[in-house]
Amino acid sequence: MDLSPCLARDIADLTTFLATADLTISGIEEPGVRIWVERDDSGEMVGSTGYELSGDGDHALIRSVAVATPVRARGRGNALARFALARAAEGGATRAWLFSRRSGPFWQQLGFEPANRYELAEALANTHQVRFFQQTGQLHNERAWSRAIKPQG
Repeated sequence: MDLSPCLARDIADLTTFLATADLTISGIEEPGVRIWVERDDSGEMVGSTGYELSGDGDHALIRSVAVATPVRARGRGNALARFALARAAEGGATRAWLFSRRSGPFWQQLGFEPANRYELAEALANTHQVRFFQQTGQLHNERAWSRAIKPQG
């Protein structure tokens, strides 16, 4: 897996990639949103992963974990999610959160458990995704997940 930080030149492709995966694109271009992308040998985007940190740095909102359909079922999703968790831990986060209405079993196999969406929104109130979900009323329809992560160091 060869991931590189998402740069300004990647945003258009990433927006299309995440929209195709039916994932939130709000705020992906903002400096506080850390996203990495994976491209195949032809330059096509085949994976993405990322997170946002809470204001105090204790909490990470995992987001934009997606794998292109042709390369699924090869463990990439798991590797991408673990990459984001490791980077968040390196940044000092001790708890990871995420929203997922459809992929609960995937996240559970990575140690995530159902969580209260409003606790997530409180812990990560400054993140783009939480603010977007609150502004649009989408927060009430979301399912939240959480797990502890071990800080690095």
